[in-house]
Amino acid sequence: MNVIQRLKAIGPGAMVAAAFIGPGTVTAASVTGARLGYALLWTIAFSIVATIVLQEMSARLGLVSGEGLGEALRNRFDNQIVESVAIFLVVGAIGVGTAAYESGNILGGAAGLATITGVSSTIWGVVMGLVAGALLFTGKYKLIERALVGLVAVMALSFVASAILIGPDLGAIAGGFVPSIPEGSLYLITGLIGTTVVGYNLFLHASNVQERWSGPGDLAESRTDTILSIAVGGFITITIMVTAAAAFPLGTELDDVGQMAQQLEPLAGSYAKIFFSIGLFAAGFTSATTAPLAGAWATTGALGWDSDLKSPKFRAVWGTILAVGVGSVLLGGSPVEIIVFAQVVNGILLPIVAIFLIYAMNQSDLLGEYTNGPIANALGAIVTLIVVGLGLRTLLNVAGVL
Repeated sequence: MNVIQRLKAIGPGAMVAAAFIGPGTVTAASVTGARLGYALLWTIAFSIVATIVLQEMSARLGLVSGEGLGEALRNRFDNQIVESVAIFLVVGAIGVGTAAYESGNILGGAAGLATITGVSSTIWGVVMGLVAGALLFTGKYKLIERALVGLVAVMALSFVASAILIGPDLGAIAGGFVPSIPEGSLYLITGLIGTTVVGYNLFLHASNVQERWSGPGDLAESRTDTILSIAVGGFITITIMVTAAAAFPLGTELDDVGQMAQQLEPLAGSYAKIFFSIGLFAAGFTSATTAPLAGAWATTGALGWDSDLKSPKFRAVWGTILAVGVGSVLLGGSPVEIIVFAQVVNGILLPIVAIFLIYAMNQSDLLGEYTNGPIANALGAIVTLIVVGLGLRTLLNVAGVL
């Protein structure tokens, strides 16, 4: 494949990148950069490798089997009790989880627009919800994909520009890729990995590759798309951390990522503020669009419903998720109990999904000659062990033990 062909292959993977670079990732990277400087850049590099490993498997599963991850999860169990538990976890963690975090996606993007325009973030939040809903309601995958790919490009340009304007220390950046664990940084490491290796993206990717490509013959294009898109997503996250590290003295406690754009202005001029705000808007809007889409694919697949983008049940699921997000914005906050529930179930779900994914990738009756090889299994096992550790830490954190 030449360069043009490789660029044309970008699509489903870019939607995954659009999903994990949301306000949560922008916040985690900004807080980490402000507090610890460049020290945890290696964590982002690791997260990207881990994400590529799992997302490549998910995409391969979708293309070869013709099933979404939710369908595969439901169809591989003969035991009714195990199947019911699996369905509960998927619908609970992915459906309810994406709804719980949707308000954060919308508010994050709205904060970026509010910084630029001075108009209330509540108003922009409602506008963003309506636009995202209109885009999804078209049921046209190519249109949705192109819009999200375009916004990922806007994100990349905006955050790179703000990083350049702030003038980072290139030597310190290089040093940040040498693994180290500064005192008190374990929670931040967990957060950075957890906002990149996202459970619902495995459901999103297994389904959206089927909208773009037709089968195993397109695996080469799919892999190119996955690697390039997620690498770009990681680069965007790195530029966000670099901007915060260069903008603030070590030890700065950053509470509101929306304020970070304002704080960049006296340091690097109004353009830095504008670029960062545009990037924050793009991050919020792309996540506010992909989260309902992922929730709908996961839920309909797990329940055995029609997963066509124009089917009434599919639209009902993403419409509910989007409505919860917009409703929370209008009420002035996020439903704390639902978010805690989502954290608990997500902490359980991600390791289970990762383990199931590797199990499914070794089933010759499902994938034939496209099962995992020894290297893919080894990489998958390493990533899964780390994901299990993250899941346990999330549960212990919610329980108040950590």
